Amino acid sequence: MNDPFEATPESRASDSVNASTSGPPVSDPQVRAKNALVLVETAFLASTASLIWLVNYYFPLGPVLRIFFPVPIALVYLRWGYRAAWMSALVSGLLLSVLMGPPRSIQYFMPFGLLGVLLGACWRRRTNWAVSIALGSLLGTIGFFFRFWLVSILLGEDLWVYLITQVTQLAEWIFLQLGLLATPSVVLIQAIALAVVLLNNIVYLFVVHIAAWFLLDRLGNPIPRPPTWVQVMLDYEGE
Repeated sequence: MNDPFEATPESRASDSVNASTSGPPVSDPQVRAKNALVLVETAFLASTASLIWLVNYYFPLGPVLRIFFPVPIALVYLRWGYRAAWMSALVSGLLLSVLMGPPRSIQYFMPFGLLGVLLGACWRRRTNWAVSIALGSLLGTIGFFFRFWLVSILLGEDLWVYLITQVTQLAEWIFLQLGLLATPSVVLIQAIALAVVLLNNIVYLFVVHIAAWFLLDRLGNPIPRPPTWVQVMLDYEGE
C-alpha cells in the first residue's frame, strides 16, 4: 500500500524547480542589510544638511557653510540614487519644519534641497562642469526669486522694490563714473538686477563644485573632473 506522505516524482520535480527559482537564502539578509544602510545614511546626511542650515542661520559664518548646503543630498544621490536623494531632501525639509517652522524649511528646500538632487544627478551621470553649473545657476536664480516672493508675502512688503532701488543707485554710480549723462531706464535696471542674481549663482555653483571636488574625492565618491584650467589654477594632481 502506498504511503500518502511519500513524495511522488511530480512533487519532487516541483520542489526542485521552486528551490532553483527561490534563490539562495543568504540573499535576504544581504538585501535587508543594504536597505538598512541606505536608510541610515539617508537619515544621517539629511540631518547633516539640516544642521548646516540651522547653524548657519543662528551663527552665520559668512559664505563658508552656505557652500555645503546642497552637498549632503548630492552625496546621497551619488551613493544610492535618485530615490534616496529625494527622500533625503524631503526629510531635511520636514526636520527643519519642526525645528524652525515651515517658512524656513521651504527656503531651504527651494532651492538648496532641489539643488542637491540636481547636482547629484549631474555628477552621477558624469556631466561636465559647464552643464551642471548652468543648470544649477538657473535653478538657483528661480529659487532666489521664489524666496523673494515668499518673504515679501510674509513681511507684507514688496522687497523687489528695495532691490530695484539698490540696483538703480549702483547703475547711476556706474553711469556717473563713465561720464554718461543719460538716466538708466527701468528695463535696463531690471536686466542688471537679473544679471547680478544670475552671476551670483554662477559664482556660487562654481565654488560648490570646487568644494565638492575636494571633499567627495576623499570620501570615495568623486565628481567629474573640472576643466584643465581649473586644475592648473589650483595646482591639483588628479588621478
